[in-house]
Amino acid sequence: MNILISNDDGVHAPGLEALYNELQSLGNRVTVVAPDRNLSGASSSLTLTNPLRVQEHQNGFFSVNGTPTDCVHLAINQLLDTPPDIVVAGINHGANLGDDTFYSGTVSAAAEGRNLGLPAVAVSLVSRVDDNMVSAAKVARQVVENLIAEPIPFDQILNVNVPDLPFEQLNGFDVTRLGSRHKAELMQKQQDPWGRDIYWYGKLGNELDAGEGTDFFAIRNNKVSITPLKIDMTAYNSMETVANWVKKIKGNK
Repeated sequence: MNILISNDDGVHAPGLEALYNELQSLGNRVTVVAPDRNLSGASSSLTLTNPLRVQEHQNGFFSVNGTPTDCVHLAINQLLDTPPDIVVAGINHGANLGDDTFYSGTVSAAAEGRNLGLPAVAVSLVSRVDDNMVSAAKVARQVVENLIAEPIPFDQILNVNVPDLPFEQLNGFDVTRLGSRHKAELMQKQQDPWGRDIYWYGKLGNELDAGEGTDFFAIRNNKVSITPLKIDMTAYNSMETVANWVKKIKGNK
C-alpha cells in the first residue's frame, strides 16, 4: 500500500515525523510532501500566481513553496511515479473541531486527495505541544487500516481528532458530527515598533453546539472523535425554499 502524507504545519513539524514513523512501520511505501512553512488556516487555497518549487530534504521528505492543497495535487500529478492508495494529512498541532474544519489546511489536504479520487483522512492532536504525537499516530494507523479494509463513499473523508493523552489512557473512539462555536473574538489592533497599524485575529469562539454526539463532546470525554465529512456542501434541505422564491424573481423563466 502506498501512502501520501501532507500537513499544514510545515515539513519540519513533529506531527509529520510521528505520522510517517508509525505508517512506515506497516511496511508501506510512505511519501511525505508538505509545505515549506507553517500554513495553518490555508483552507483549500491554491497557488495560482507563482510557480511551485520542490525541495527534497535529507530525511527523504519533500517540501513545496505552496499550500497543503498544492502539495497533495502536485504529489499525485507530478512527483509520484505511481498513485498513492490513500492520503493522510497531519498530525495537526491543535484541534480541527466544528467550524474549524472550514479553515483547516489539514482537512483541506485530505479533501484534495478525495477530489483526486483517493480515500483520505485528516488527523489532529488536540494540543499545542508534542507530548502525545505518538498516541495520535497510533490512532491514525488504526483508522487507515480500517478505512482501507472497509471504504466509505467516494465523496467523503474522515476528520479525526485525538485527545492530548497517552494512547493507553484514551477512553475509546466515537463516531461524531461536527459541533459549532460562537463567533470568534474581534480582531485586535496594535502598532508595530514604527507606529504602523497591525492586526491579529482574535481567539476562537467558545463552544456553542457541543452536546452529546458532537466532536467537542467526544474530546471532552477523552475519546477519539471520528467525523465523516462530505465534500458536497450542497444544502439539499434548502433547495425547495430557494426554488420557490426564485420563481418570484422578476423576469425568471
